[in-house]
Amino acid sequence: MSETSESKMSGVLEVYDAKKTDKLIITLEGIAGSETIGAIKKRIAQKKLTLTQERQALRTEPKGKPVSDDQKLSDLGVSSQKGVLYLRDLGPQIAWKTVFMAEYAGPLFVYPLFYFRPSFIYGESAANSVYHPAVIYAFFAWSFHYAKRLFETQFIHRFGNSTMPQFNLIKNCSYYWGFAAFVAYFVNHPLFTPPAFGDLQVYIGLVGFIISEFGNLSIHILLRNLRPAGTRERRIPKPDGNPLSLLFNYVSCPNYTYEVSSWIFFSIMVQSLPALIFTFAGFVQMTIWAQGKHRNYLKEFPDYPKSRKAIIPFVL
Repeated sequence: MSETSESKMSGVLEVYDAKKTDKLIITLEGIAGSETIGAIKKRIAQKKLTLTQERQALRTEPKGKPVSDDQKLSDLGVSSQKGVLYLRDLGPQIAWKTVFMAEYAGPLFVYPLFYFRPSFIYGESAANSVYHPAVIYAFFAWSFHYAKRLFETQFIHRFGNSTMPQFNLIKNCSYYWGFAAFVAYFVNHPLFTPPAFGDLQVYIGLVGFIISEFGNLSIHILLRNLRPAGTRERRIPKPDGNPLSLLFNYVSCPNYTYEVSSWIFFSIMVQSLPALIFTFAGFVQMTIWAQGKHRNYLKEFPDYPKSRKAIIPFVL
């Protein structure tokens, strides 16, 4: 049957709750097999005002994976006469960019609060204590990192999804703002202990941090260029001539590799246990993300390089 003749046919689509499969959410009439999931979401939102398009995850099976907005009902095997889909309400949503801007802005303002050693935190005599060079470099390194993140969020990142659950704003801000205070309190403390190996250790940490930061930025620019604006196109990422992008020959997510590397070198520079704890927590989370993306690459692209690891070359 041609698409033209199929589009003239109309039927009924029943949408059930994915968690309570016997609960009918809505019945849509005048449905054609050529309609996309995005169009179906729009029709649902028009009749169920609380179920905005961003809150909807439509599936062909109650426990199946959400289907993308550009897929047609006919491609999913949904009957154009009497079809069934299952909907999971994702809850109130908020824009990804809003969450990122909030979670990254916090550390940029929380850290200086401790750097300037206010008396209500460290006591009256704290302001007169001499700053070790490592403390000064750490302040500028921390500020540069989060200023870079804000810049990337505003001008570089292209998000595959436009929104995320509102709860993520509280969760993410608590993580970043809380760790900012935790790390800053000890690094900027008047009783800060200088690194054991002196200036050599400080400068190794500082140089390593700078290289890692620009490596991370390079990868983000490369990934941006892989996805044309306004699309969800996905391609196999490969080095683009920038030496810092060569890490793509070994791992699927070098942006995470460079991110972890930045904080390892930061921790070396200040020789701080709280900074190392922050680094480890970030590494655990980024490893989970990297492994998920690595699996998706292998599944989506048959010719994806099998020698690549997720985040650590040759290891993980």
